[in-house]
Amino acid sequence: MVSKPPAISAHEHHHRNIQGGAARAAVFGLNDGLVSNVAIVLGMAGAGAGAGVVRLAGLAGLVGGAFSMASGEYGSMKAQAELLEAELAMERVEIQRRPENERRELAAIYRSRGVEPSVADELATQMHRDPDLALETHAREELGIDPNELGSPVKAAVSSFAAFAVGAAIPLVPWFLGSGDAAAIASAVLGALAAVVVGVVLSRFTGRSPLRTAVRYFVLAALAAGVTFLIGNLVGLGAEAVAG
Repeated sequence: MVSKPPAISAHEHHHRNIQGGAARAAVFGLNDGLVSNVAIVLGMAGAGAGAGVVRLAGLAGLVGGAFSMASGEYGSMKAQAELLEAELAMERVEIQRRPENERRELAAIYRSRGVEPSVADELATQMHRDPDLALETHAREELGIDPNELGSPVKAAVSSFAAFAVGAAIPLVPWFLGSGDAAAIASAVLGALAAVVVGVVLSRFTGRSPLRTAVRYFVLAALAAGVTFLIGNLVGLGAEAVAG
């Protein structure tokens, strides 16, 4: 009896989409908001600031940092997208003006990767029968980009703003419910737990060990909080500035 060939699904490889600008901005925006504001909050707490001062500093850090992250993410992704679009436009013009030169260039790329010359020429000829397919192929093979995955600056900016704000709000919440040492301890605990969660979530994207990634982000957050708390404790604030 002839055995059935193995099902195709058994050999499929599933890859994560690692080029999404919005997802990347959200993950790192959350971490940046958490680390920066836990440092601000505990720095002010270490200086002996009253709850009102800590809340004000924390809110200023949240709003200012969120806008800074969003504008920076938008600007960088917009510039990158415009640069890639300009490269694609130049490539499109070259394909229209010098199709044979571009076809030979594509065939040369295939040959440089070990494809037999005759097969490389046939592949390049097939690709150049459709101008859109030729452009997409040149973009991938020659420029190393996917013209359909340039990223959205607006989505990245919105994701970065929202994620930073959420991360920055975590260590600030206890100061709307309490004050003093209890609020400072609660901020430190919440910040530590959130850093661990960020590390675990990020490990799902990278495939790295959740434990190692979580410990790394915990250490970074703890270091930022500890240094600023120590500085605040050493420098302090005038008594007239800490009332609240």
